[in-house]
Amino acid sequence: MRRDTFLKSMAALAAAGALPLSARAAANLKMMIPANPGGGWDTTGRALGKALLEAKAADSVVYENRGGAAGALGLAQFVNSAKGDPNALMVMGAVMLGGIITGKPPVTLSQVTPIARLTSEYNVFVLPADSPLKTMKDVVDQLKRDPGSVKWGGGSRGSTEHIAACILARSVGVDPKKVNYVAFRGGGEATAAILGGNVTVGGSGYSEFAEYIAAGKMRAIGVTSQKRLPGVAVPTMKEQGYDVVIGNWRGVYGAPGITAAQREALTRLVVDATRSKAWAEALQANKWTPALQTGREFDEFVDYEFSALRAIIYLAGMG
Repeated sequence: MRRDTFLKSMAALAAAGALPLSARAAANLKMMIPANPGGGWDTTGRALGKALLEAKAADSVVYENRGGAAGALGLAQFVNSAKGDPNALMVMGAVMLGGIITGKPPVTLSQVTPIARLTSEYNVFVLPADSPLKTMKDVVDQLKRDPGSVKWGGGSRGSTEHIAACILARSVGVDPKKVNYVAFRGGGEATAAILGGNVTVGGSGYSEFAEYIAAGKMRAIGVTSQKRLPGVAVPTMKEQGYDVVIGNWRGVYGAPGITAAQREALTRLVVDATRSKAWAEALQANKWTPALQTGREFDEFVDYEFSALRAIIYLAGMG
């Protein structure tokens, strides 16, 4: 084949998205973050974007926040606007699965393309610094006396902190349906509500509250991990006598209708980003546990998580 003919053929394939991204110029990526700024998904998406740039896996990353309904609003927008786009990514995780189970939105994850699980994290429950309650036992005692008087603030309905609150209620003899849970569209809103004393207890991934805990503006009273988090002097729920162990995880999906080759190329970009110094720094700063998983293994993990969360939500009295 003549050189000019070959180059024209390569250019046509690249324009059509048929070439792997590694065979083209670095991608101009679009990152859908299905939550308002300031929360775990937002932090994850922007940390991944920074890592993609540092790894030279992308020339640019444009972010779009669309919060609400445990990510279902952002998911719907992603499904409708990004079809066939090989340079589009959406942040997601366990919270979205819980929201889909409890909220039954018209869109589902089966409409988009799995790329990778990135991190795992456990939830922490906190009190405003000036709260008259001091410990998880204080919260539980009040919950038993008057369930509605304890306002739990956190992410969307079906989030891991919501499920944890319901599991706790059930374990201490309180009807989970009486849990007074206030859902927020993003971590920033939840943080403001806790700092302002507008909720009794706040729950989220430890990274979202770490700076406020360190500054003495929030009092951490329990984490939902099996063992204490490394370097974190906060007792687990289990060691306090409450059998509440539930984790959170986050990952990314690609657009609907991309080809197998395009999925593989996007996966390579994400994997390359997780090997960067910027990503290592994000893991350490946010106390995220690296949990990279791709391909069929990730597909099967998501299927299992749907089944496990359905069972937990049922046992917690939420479904």
